[in-house]
Amino acid sequence: MLAAPVSLLRQSMNEKISAFLSERIAANDFPSAVYLVAEKGEIVYHDALGNAVVTPEVIPARLDTIYDLASLTKPLVTGLLMVRRIESGHVEMDVPICEQRFSFRNSPLADLTIRELATHTSGLPAWRPLYLLAKSPLISELKFLIGQQVVRRDLGVEYSDLNFIALPLVTEPICDTTFGSEIFERLKLKRTSFNPRSYGFPRREITASELGNEYEKQTCIEKGYLQPPATAGGTDKSSAFRDYQIWGEVHDGNAYFMGGVAGHAGLFSTAEEVFKIALQFLPQYTSLLKPETCDLFRTNFTKGMNEDRSFAFQLASTKDSTAGTSMSPESFGHNGFTGTSLWIDPVKDRIFILLTNRTHNHPLPFVNINSVRRRFHDIAIEELDRN
Repeated sequence: MLAAPVSLLRQSMNEKISAFLSERIAANDFPSAVYLVAEKGEIVYHDALGNAVVTPEVIPARLDTIYDLASLTKPLVTGLLMVRRIESGHVEMDVPICEQRFSFRNSPLADLTIRELATHTSGLPAWRPLYLLAKSPLISELKFLIGQQVVRRDLGVEYSDLNFIALPLVTEPICDTTFGSEIFERLKLKRTSFNPRSYGFPRREITASELGNEYEKQTCIEKGYLQPPATAGGTDKSSAFRDYQIWGEVHDGNAYFMGGVAGHAGLFSTAEEVFKIALQFLPQYTSLLKPETCDLFRTNFTKGMNEDRSFAFQLASTKDSTAGTSMSPESFGHNGFTGTSLWIDPVKDRIFILLTNRTHNHPLPFVNINSVRRRFHDIAIEELDRN
């Protein structure tokens, strides 16, 4: 079924949403925000606020500003691609990887399933600095290194970047420039890509991120992967961290190590093109999947566990999710570390997109904006219901 045409007649800013986000910009939660709220396949509210870049120059955010989507890469590219492979019979969701791919038979990942990886129930830990642990981003080395990290598969949900770094290794040429291209081309996306600078997008059209990788550097020190500067001695690993203004390249260290193309992070896009991908998760609009396949995104595969997860998404029924107080429990969504989020309500046929760059021009610690996300959703729903 073809996606519904996007009507521009109803598209406009919403005073209450814009005022709220402007307050959060003034409070220094983030320097810019672009939001999009859609209902029944049409954009209803859409606005750009603040500055996409504050330093080294000031550049206001626009509706078509390109954001580093961070972990929205997981559902928008990796999740969607994997479901397409399941639908085509290329892979099976509940069969161990080693039984589907010969190259995994001697891998520590061998017994895991695609369902476990996609629902974060594989036993893999939340994060590892692969750029410090691996000699190179070769797929063979990543398979072995990630597999070594499996702890216990009966511990419930443990949200992990490693799951979505591993997922594409089953079927996709992860370090290839074609990763995700079948989505971008089929949907005729013009401002969505990995490594946007290599595709000719000027930096002035992209939001800036952190000055260097100080956040990850401090995390590595705290977790014992890196010695504090004063006591480093021996091999200096500090060269693994950038020390310049990150602008036009992925913020995430592991994705940067992998050449900017990864299953967990690295995607750049605009609010409107995120919306076009988001429509693919709804049966009445998808052109990339069979309508019945979309049930995977609203089905709770982790009932009774510590978190409700569908395929590649968190469900709104999860306690303290960022969906807010008014979305249907079957709603599914995802957050991104840089300050992005996407939530989809399949019952009310609504899509909520909030893109910010909270990692830019802000000293550590970065602001936790989950309360902002919840309030944004609650206000947007109030406004949709009122109108």
